[in-house]
Amino acid sequence: MITYEEFKSRADAVRAQIAAACARAGRDPAEVELLAVTKTHAAAAAEFAARYGLRAVGENRVQEGVEKRAQCAAPIAWELIGHLQSNKAKLAAAHFDRVQSVDSEKLLNQLDRAAGELGKTLPVLLQINAGHDPAKFGAEPADAPRLLDAALAKPHLRVDGLMTIAPLADDPAVAARTFAHLREIRDRLAAQTGAPLRELSMGMSGDLDAAIAAGSTLVRVGTALFGER
Repeated sequence: MITYEEFKSRADAVRAQIAAACARAGRDPAEVELLAVTKTHAAAAAEFAARYGLRAVGENRVQEGVEKRAQCAAPIAWELIGHLQSNKAKLAAAHFDRVQSVDSEKLLNQLDRAAGELGKTLPVLLQINAGHDPAKFGAEPADAPRLLDAALAKPHLRVDGLMTIAPLADDPAVAARTFAHLREIRDRLAAQTGAPLRELSMGMSGDLDAAIAAGSTLVRVGTALFGER
């Protein structure tokens, strides 16, 4: 595990990269949040993020996130960014402050029921497979309107926006096209439904510049902050 000083130096560099990408895109860096991805790292990683002043950390697996959160005394929000199996929806609703990977009506139903039993409103993002990548989870773009309508009807869920993961490719244009597609989907759905859908969670360590150019409001960064796993 790296030291806090190393983490701070890395985080400063990522923040500078975000600021530079925003400058090129004519955007305010305050519009882009840095989410520290702590998967496979110790609970101290979340404590580093909190100490640095980040609002939240992202975890890929429910059980790992639950265990790590219990070990972390720092005041920080926890977001689930990895694929959520329906049989773990209740656990996720209880232990995460937001679920970014909602990709089916079945999952919406289970999260809504679980949040209702907990007496809470659970913020969610709808994961859309904007790059049409068979290796990635997410609803197909054509199914996004129906999924959003179902989500907006849930009394115990709050839809903050959309999320996607770009396909792995040597050509950076692939990620750029994916992110632009998600932005187009968001803009169209927001206009049709009147839902603000403010959050566009897209971009990671290797492609955050393209994501910011396309309008990302939240970049999910792990490797550039904590090093290789």
